[in-house]
Amino acid sequence: MIRSFCDTIQAGTLTLEGSEAHHLISVMRLAVGEKIEIFDGKGALARAVITKITRKSVTLEVWDVETFPMRDSGRVVIATSIAKGQRFDDVIGKCTELGADHIAPVVFERTVKLASGASAEEKYGKRAISACKQCGRLFLPEISKPASLADAVAALKKSYPEARLIFGSFCDEAESILKKAPDPFNFDVVAFVGPEGGLTEGEEDLLKESGALPVRLTDTVLRIETAGIAMAAILCVQRDAK
Repeated sequence: MIRSFCDTIQAGTLTLEGSEAHHLISVMRLAVGEKIEIFDGKGALARAVITKITRKSVTLEVWDVETFPMRDSGRVVIATSIAKGQRFDDVIGKCTELGADHIAPVVFERTVKLASGASAEEKYGKRAISACKQCGRLFLPEISKPASLADAVAALKKSYPEARLIFGSFCDEAESILKKAPDPFNFDVVAFVGPEGGLTEGEEDLLKESGALPVRLTDTVLRIETAGIAMAAILCVQRDAK
């Protein structure tokens, strides 16, 4: 069943506008009488039937609203350097599909400076919604505003006080993530992914002083999106296999 997004769901009449209505009308070409599912990204899922279509809106009759609990442990946070354009869209989309609970864009010293602000945040949010609709996920990941490494570490440690922290590194003490990563079934895990220029010595020191363990993904140098998606895949598969 086709799934659409609405940030507030309740039984009764509901009208979709904007991009969600456009998708149902112009892309999926649905008609009055057809049934869809709607979700709010916070755990609510409902069924609905289309009762009216205009050029810019779709009116639904909603029923069978179910609410599922949000995970409060075993959360996976990918704190990654921002990459250019479509590459960072891929990070958002694939980490959402894999089940990451929080994606935190980080501006490292060697991160390429990119546009930010409301338009970028809106784009990231739409990419996550699209990924959720595609994969059947009910919960949207939290997507933070871009922050410096120091600010990101402080904010994430405050939000996840019991979390285990790791970061990708080629330093001598870095061992395979499969050996060193904490069990994401029992702990929240925050994984830091640096820029393609690598972490500076000061950034590695800051992470180590914050209790983060250096880990190695492969013996090759990975692009930002490859490393971020690999981190999410390993941690989410370990967690969800329990």
